[in-house]
Amino acid sequence: MKIRNSTFAWGKRTYIMGVLNVTPDSFSDGGNFNTIDAAIAQAKSMVDAGVDIIDIGGQSTRPGAEQITLREEINRIIPVLAAVRSLTNIAISVDTTRAEVARAAIASGADIINDISGGTFEPELLKVVADAGLPIVLMHIRGTPQTMQQQRNTDYEDVIAAIISFLEKQITKALEIGIEREKIIIDPGIGFAKNLEQNLEIFRRLPELRTLNCPILVGASRKSFIGHILNQPNPQERIWGTAAACCAAIFKGADIIRVHDVKEMRDVSLVTDGICRR
Repeated sequence: MKIRNSTFAWGKRTYIMGVLNVTPDSFSDGGNFNTIDAAIAQAKSMVDAGVDIIDIGGQSTRPGAEQITLREEINRIIPVLAAVRSLTNIAISVDTTRAEVARAAIASGADIINDISGGTFEPELLKVVADAGLPIVLMHIRGTPQTMQQQRNTDYEDVIAAIISFLEKQITKALEIGIEREKIIIDPGIGFAKNLEQNLEIFRRLPELRTLNCPILVGASRKSFIGHILNQPNPQERIWGTAAACCAAIFKGADIIRVHDVKEMRDVSLVTDGICRR
């Protein structure tokens, strides 16, 4: 896959997607980078650390997060996106479920759209991405960030079968609307409508997602399942638990890991790749 000036050769190495939340309320780093100057400094730090994709998000998707207005999401993302785009040719992803945000982001230089709803919240987003000829990340979720951890949304007969069924359906819709298969990336949605045991099962059975014939992104960084295992309530103190999760994801076939701590997780991925990809 060619994205801007970079070629992504899936299976050769692990690629790093760095999280840049320009929000006041994200679960791990809310408020840290929600000014342009702070966001630019963080983006520069990630580039220096070897990031492959910078993922900019303006709407928190932590459990229970309230939906902000369309205008507020655009106002958070676009100035930061434009500023980061002017500084680097690194691939930039925008984390949104809204077609209008995606359209504005693409006009401002975004290279990838990362949709946590897999194209289900606003199906028009798929058409926006198709028309632009860009890659898309389709993630599995049940419900919304407000409802996803309710028991009815975490009740699976077989969590992996449910994820595959959902993603298969959304891949078909994306293809029908004109997105090329080689531009579809899938994400099983760690922490999104899954409990602790279901998250762990995803890691164990990640190779089963290979049947969908798309690159796999895993976003486990600092998430609550790590906190439960470590008895660590502070997300910023979950770096070594995140490292273990990233190792497991890479061993099981992840092509991209989405992380907050780029420098540390790049080291983790280089060593893990050296062990399992040679």
